[in-house]
Amino acid sequence: MMKFRRAPRVIPGLPLAMGVTLLYLGLIVLLPVSGLLFRTFGLEWSEFVAVVTHPRAVASYKVTLESAAYAVAFNAVFGLLLAWVLVRYDFPGRRLLDAVMDLPFALPTAVAGVALTAAFASNGWLGQYLEPLGIKVAYTQLGIIVAMAFTSVPFVVRSLQPVIADLEPELEEAAETLGASPFQTFTKVIFPLIFPAFLTGVSLAFARSLGEFGAIIFIAGNMPFLTEITALVIFIRLEEYDYAAATAIATVVLASAFVMLLITNSIQLWHYRYARKN
Repeated sequence: MMKFRRAPRVIPGLPLAMGVTLLYLGLIVLLPVSGLLFRTFGLEWSEFVAVVTHPRAVASYKVTLESAAYAVAFNAVFGLLLAWVLVRYDFPGRRLLDAVMDLPFALPTAVAGVALTAAFASNGWLGQYLEPLGIKVAYTQLGIIVAMAFTSVPFVVRSLQPVIADLEPELEEAAETLGASPFQTFTKVIFPLIFPAFLTGVSLAFARSLGEFGAIIFIAGNMPFLTEITALVIFIRLEEYDYAAATAIATVVLASAFVMLLITNSIQLWHYRYARKN
């Protein structure tokens, strides 16, 4: 009788490793989220609705979402171009520029906020030239957009770089041989291949922008109904010891981020299945 040997596992001790991973995930991610939801469930539905639909909270949602959308739209274009340049071109200072892209990751957000405020204030080294042109950045919503774009652009660049580096030059050469223009080559050949990574980077940048706090409070001015973000409203409620209101508003932000990530994953799954069929 032939005996079949079980193929060795890629990772020795997989059950133990999986158990430790799930335990870590539960303690670091699920436990805090569960605590947030548990605190929110302590409110009556009418109280929850009153808190999350308060005019000041609604205004903060609008400011945060609009600013994040503008910042991500800028990063989608700028991050794609920057990732393409860093991968496809060799020029003096390329390694330095590549290293600088990680600066928003390493730099404390409060330091980033102070630096941006110093640069774009009315007497700053950029603001002194922009304000005479009618472009005021510090203490406006534009300042929020700048801070969000600064802290989230590495997500787009770092998501796209390895995918662009792995693109086979033969694909572009074949498209050029068939008579495709550079624009057609990019839109019909290159972009569909990098789209999942592009979508991932944009989604992560949007999520980071929604949760950004330290870099924004220094440059925004934090004026209610004008430049007050949702994260600051939550912080103010905590300072007032109104934990129920803080957790209720935080739950809205959490639900929004979850829905966004769910939509993103659904689009990526659809794109993957469509690519396999074609």
